Amino acid sequence: MEDLLQYFPIVLYLLGAVLLCVLIILSIKLIHTIDKTNKILDDAYNKTKSLNGIFDAIDSITDTLSSISDTMVGAVTSAIGRLFYKKKKAKEKEFEEEDEEDE
Repeated sequence: MEDLLQYFPIVLYLLGAVLLCVLIILSIKLIHTIDKTNKILDDAYNKTKSLNGIFDAIDSITDTLSSISDTMVGAVTSAIGRLFYKKKKAKEKEFEEEDEEDE
């Protein structure tokens, strides 16, 4: 029993040292992996930054097309509105004339 109590601390120290070595190795590999990931992300960022000009051009084109379509829709709706307004006015005149004739 006394021999067992002497060997337990030694075994625990050895296992602790092995665990420490494994954790050091894993942390070094993790650092290398993070560095590779940073390089990939920087490359992707640079590539997307080069596409910003294209996206700005597309954005300006869509804004122009949107303003043109808004103008066209506004013109069409105002024309239709005037048409219905004239019909409404004509109907009102007819009602007024009918009211005057009835009196």
